[in-house]
Amino acid sequence: MESEKKVAAVSDVGAWAMNVISSVGIIMANKQLMSANGYAFSFATTLTGFHFAVTALVGLVSNATGYSASKHVPMWELFWFSIVANMSITGMNLSLMLNSVGFYQISKLSMIPVVCVMEWILHSKQYSKEVKMSVVVVVIGVGVCTVTDVKVNAKGFICACVAVVSTSLQQITIGSLQKKYSIGSFELLSKTAPIQALSLLLLGPFVDYYLNGKFITNYKMSSGAILFILLSCSLAVFCNVSQYLCIGRFSAVSFQVLGHMKTVCVLTLGWLLFDSELTFKNIMGMVLAVVGMVIYSWAVEVEKQSNTKTLHHLKNSLTEEEIRLLKDGVENIPLKDVELGESKE
Repeated sequence: MESEKKVAAVSDVGAWAMNVISSVGIIMANKQLMSANGYAFSFATTLTGFHFAVTALVGLVSNATGYSASKHVPMWELFWFSIVANMSITGMNLSLMLNSVGFYQISKLSMIPVVCVMEWILHSKQYSKEVKMSVVVVVIGVGVCTVTDVKVNAKGFICACVAVVSTSLQQITIGSLQKKYSIGSFELLSKTAPIQALSLLLLGPFVDYYLNGKFITNYKMSSGAILFILLSCSLAVFCNVSQYLCIGRFSAVSFQVLGHMKTVCVLTLGWLLFDSELTFKNIMGMVLAVVGMVIYSWAVEVEKQSNTKTLHHLKNSLTEEEIRLLKDGVENIPLKDVELGESKE
């Protein structure tokens, strides 16, 4: 039993490490690919379509070789999920274009409380005071180190709201679909990726044209740009798999809270690799965010232990008298004829 717990703990750490490393890696690769100083590939939505196309291809090969088993999930649920996920991607890109970076960061931070509220509405999930406190600390910490200028307009605000709600719903749906159909994270991803890839590759170029006024067909590809697109797509496979894996193992809230470790890593690597400015305010915000994540991890562990003790107490609280009463109740129930509904004394 103890060895099983250790294996599970190592698997949990591995899933988080894969998500953090692949997410930070893809941000760094995309920064080089999309920045004006890099290859100026400013087609984010279409690039996401490439990501899901490669992920779908990996899933197809995995199913064909028997590495993963395909389980049935109704097509309407996969289609619904893909619509929500694509709204999340498009909404985020539009929000970044129409709003200031400061408001964009605030909208991303608002996902944690939104996920909490949506899980409470959809699944009646309750949160302890410690968890709520740690969430507040994380939000404040990340806010201090990322939020600068805050400007907002009507269109940008609507796009940000759509992005936040759809992203939160997407992450909650990942977990609920895995539990509902007893399907693994990679198996679910291999089913949703082709739908998302097809829709994003068809609609992506038009969304990108609206965002930056350029069509991808007019972009002059270079060997360097192709190399970074392939790198970005490869990292996206690990990023997508680890996202489904983490949400399946933990929860959408945990994924959001601990996911802000990526923000801290990106700021640090930006300072180390790209000479980005790292102020005392940034450092204090990052420290506060990390403290909040530690408190959150502790609070979740305390909540798990409390729930385990409660379940153990409930199992052991069925006294001999209650068992005897249950037996007496069963014995005293009159035998009924199922077809006629009549008691046979």
